[in-house]
Amino acid sequence: MVGVGRSDSGPRTAVVVGAGVVGLSTAWFLQERGVEVTVVDRTGVAAGASWGNAGWIAPGLAIPLNEPSVLRYGLRSLLDPTAALHVPLTADPSLWAFLARFAAHCRWSSWTRAARANLPLNDECAEAFDVLTANGVHAPTVDAPITAAFRTPQQAQGLLRELRRLADAGQGVAHTELSAEELREHVPLASPALTAGVRVEGQRYVDPGGFVQALARAVVARGATIRLFEAVDIRTYSRGVTVHPREGRAVAADVAVVATGAWLSRLAHRWGVRVPVRAGRGYSFSVPVDRPVPGPVYLPGVRVACTPYQGRLRVAGTMEFRDPDAPGVPARLDAIIASARPLLDGVRWEERDDVWVGPRPVTPDGRALIGAVRVPNVYVAGGHGMWGLAHGPVTGRLLAEQVTTGKQPAALREFDPLR
Repeated sequence: MVGVGRSDSGPRTAVVVGAGVVGLSTAWFLQERGVEVTVVDRTGVAAGASWGNAGWIAPGLAIPLNEPSVLRYGLRSLLDPTAALHVPLTADPSLWAFLARFAAHCRWSSWTRAARANLPLNDECAEAFDVLTANGVHAPTVDAPITAAFRTPQQAQGLLRELRRLADAGQGVAHTELSAEELREHVPLASPALTAGVRVEGQRYVDPGGFVQALARAVVARGATIRLFEAVDIRTYSRGVTVHPREGRAVAADVAVVATGAWLSRLAHRWGVRVPVRAGRGYSFSVPVDRPVPGPVYLPGVRVACTPYQGRLRVAGTMEFRDPDAPGVPARLDAIIASARPLLDGVRWEERDDVWVGPRPVTPDGRALIGAVRVPNVYVAGGHGMWGLAHGPVTGRLLAEQVTTGKQPAALREFDPLR
């Protein structure tokens, strides 16, 4: 191992609830510190938001969702079923309470606080991936800029303003403005409708499902057991915890880490966690293309992300506030295609495959929940929004430090679950 070893006073065993990128990263880094780990998940590895997302490790585009323009866009979207942001008109009071809290945080002071909170995660996210891939996680990460493409140079100014705000918050992002000709050189799929671009340097991408599966194999190879059941209760004692399924034998350990993504609040609300987590569901699919795809492409005007994927193009988009277990809505896929089709040429949309819907875990204030809760020996990690893949490994490393030392790292103060 390349870890720092376990403190004699720290936990010797842990149960991690959730086999997505956040839970498995936490398990891996706990193992680095000498902790014996059991992972439990109700469905299996990468079954939630970790499989079909765009796969970007893009600290340069980790822009908090709660900016004022999103609130205005969301209000307009209520009357547009094809909009990228979709809120179903339901009688769910908890959803409307969440959206009211989110709306209250759609101001620049909250946005700036979230952006500054993310700085240490952005600064260390690529290094955390490198630690994993250098030590048994056999999955490549690909260095590539992300090219944002726009219909007009005026539209590009919106992203450029966001990048300037990130820089003001401390997150400098290297980028280059592109003319129509330069854009087509970098994005051969760009249609004539796209006339301007912004090339965001120093980013990466992965096959997210493949990466998380490789991470699970590495965790098992180091001695962990992965058990399939839904954790419906966690009971705490002075010396440890027990994690209980609906039926069958509980799992006992010194500590428990709950990393269940969009389902986090179902357990966490019992332990003094008042910040709710809701599912902001995203959709994706893959399509064959007739032209090369040298790197990820972002279409901010329609909020669609495209990534090279197994010789094809993965197309991901939409933010749908619906129950995480609800079935997919085909109309959302149709809306993604309708918005992206005029902007990309050489894409065989009718041959789409690998259709997926997954629940991104969203908090109303734009900050994840990472750390200890009110009861002893229990920790949570989740609520990363659209950046769970990028921030998963560094979250696991920082949380493993807190679990084993009992001290909250400075980087996690803004993510305190009891805020």
